[in-house]
Amino acid sequence: MKNLSLRHLRCFVAVAETGSFTQAAARLFQTQSALTATISQFEEAVGMKLFTRNTRRVEMTPDATRFKPIAERLLRDFESAVGDLHAIATGQKGHISVAAVPSVMVLFLMPALAEFRREHPDITVSVRDGGSRQIEQNVLGGEVDFGLCRRTHSYPELDYVPILRDRFGVIYLDDHPLARIKRPLKWTDLAGQDYVALENEVTEDVGPATYPELELTNTLNLRDRASSVTSLYAMLGLGGRLSVLPLLTARAGPLADYNFRILNGPSISRELCLVTRHVRSFSPNTRRILDAVMRSIRIKGCIDGLEVMAADRADGP
Repeated sequence: MKNLSLRHLRCFVAVAETGSFTQAAARLFQTQSALTATISQFEEAVGMKLFTRNTRRVEMTPDATRFKPIAERLLRDFESAVGDLHAIATGQKGHISVAAVPSVMVLFLMPALAEFRREHPDITVSVRDGGSRQIEQNVLGGEVDFGLCRRTHSYPELDYVPILRDRFGVIYLDDHPLARIKRPLKWTDLAGQDYVALENEVTEDVGPATYPELELTNTLNLRDRASSVTSLYAMLGLGGRLSVLPLLTARAGPLADYNFRILNGPSISRELCLVTRHVRSFSPNTRRILDAVMRSIRIKGCIDGLEVMAADRADGP
């Protein structure tokens, strides 16, 4: 195993992608005999065949098929890390890709990007919002440098550092009957109320269906459904209805115009994490933007119903 190198990974990926030793050798500017020898060394080192050969095509074995995305990620990580070092040495522009759930995007990531842009105007940034399952896939596939989202699958290839926990509450208009209750609200106060559900792949993190312990299907009248925060804002604006959301979702965007109150008995929270691939170290530019995000969270995190968690772990190397 100690004799394996990036050359073996590049040769393996080239053969896997082309299905041909001849085409892979041409892509890598090698002779076919040299490529064949490299693949044989790889197979001997790992103790298994990686390819089966027939007269028409070279095919991966099942074990090689499972290994291929790992090899691709390792090569991308290496090339990205070397690219970052080269950019620092030559003063070239860099690029960072980040993904976050919408509420974190609005409340914390955008202010952090504004700070980052003032200090590093030559670094370009790509941002994606989406549901946590989608963001985990983005991080897993190397499409983004890190994600800010809920843990869904606990992929062994990913590291999850909890950074925020926000509590669930109820949102409604000023003239809703719940507004007349002056004491802290309980989940039982929602019994019999007309409810608007926020449901799509992006808002999956905020839906009660994700948290069956809420048992809302037994207490609320599901009257309407909204596919986005914007449509939920419009539906609640019709009056007479409420929705149940975590704090950050209720405080991001247009919903901040409405009443939001934390629900008690029991206290239910959503946990959001910094998600990274543990096979990769942060580039200097990624570290800078992550530091800005954590500063934004610390500054804006003093809100009732929001807990800032393990920020020091997210700041580590």
